[in-house]
Amino acid sequence: MTQQHHLKGVLLASVACILWGISGVAASTLFQLNPHMTALWLTQVRMIIAGIILIIMGQLTGAKPFRIWRHRRDSIQLVSYGLLGLVPVQLCYFEAVRFGNAPIATIIQFLGPFIISIYFFLFKHVTPRRSEAVGMLMAFIGTLLIVTHGHLGSLAISPVVLFWGGLSAIGVATNTLIPRRILTKYGAQTVTGWGLLVAGICLNVFQPLWQVHVSLTGSAISLLVVIIILGTVCPFLMFANSLSYILPTTASLMDAFEPLAATIFSIAFLNVQLTSFDLIGGLLIILAVMALSLNVRKMMGFLHRRTE
Repeated sequence: MTQQHHLKGVLLASVACILWGISGVAASTLFQLNPHMTALWLTQVRMIIAGIILIIMGQLTGAKPFRIWRHRRDSIQLVSYGLLGLVPVQLCYFEAVRFGNAPIATIIQFLGPFIISIYFFLFKHVTPRRSEAVGMLMAFIGTLLIVTHGHLGSLAISPVVLFWGGLSAIGVATNTLIPRRILTKYGAQTVTGWGLLVAGICLNVFQPLWQVHVSLTGSAISLLVVIIILGTVCPFLMFANSLSYILPTTASLMDAFEPLAATIFSIAFLNVQLTSFDLIGGLLIILAVMALSLNVRKMMGFLHRRTE
């Protein structure tokens, strides 16, 4: 592979992660403009529209997205992925953004690979290496700095933000672990498209979308377009395409651009104030998770071989 192809893959993955970070900032802005808007409504709209777009694109490009429903086991796994993977990683993330801010919510969610490492240790009996243990310790210290600002007897952020952010981090883990078999069989575009659509439709059990009346101004509609198109459809396609040029381990390192983008854009456009504890803690988490992500890829390969 040429250096030009490698650079193209890195740029695609980097821009995709930056767009994911921007979508969190757009959601935070949307919640400020319309305090009556719920994270549930925003998640439903985002999932349903983005899911339909991805499925239509898959059909037009010959991916045959409907064939996954012909197999009962695959269909069950797809629904599980939507409800247990995509719902927490998106709904819980938006709840953390709504009660807190995009940088903190994104950094807490970024602890997902740490959750995966714990899963492998508890259920697959894969003992962390020394470097992994150091990374986990760094992530723990970074989280502690953000949560307490150095005062161990009190919380510096709302417990509600910590709760939803923690669930979104668990969602990152389930979002990675659950669909691994059907991803290789049907492709990321088909699985993600159906997962989003199924999850968005199922959320109507808690709040029927047609019964919610949200007044949308021109600014709100623009932000919705940013969240759905620039923050969901485009980055997904770009990140998936980047894997044609670079290794998954290289692409995973680009994930660090997501919390960085959320932080920079929040400070620049939303006047979000972050303390030195937040910045140092966030940097520790980013460095730790970048190291952990490399080993998570190896553990995923191990799990794949065990299930074959």
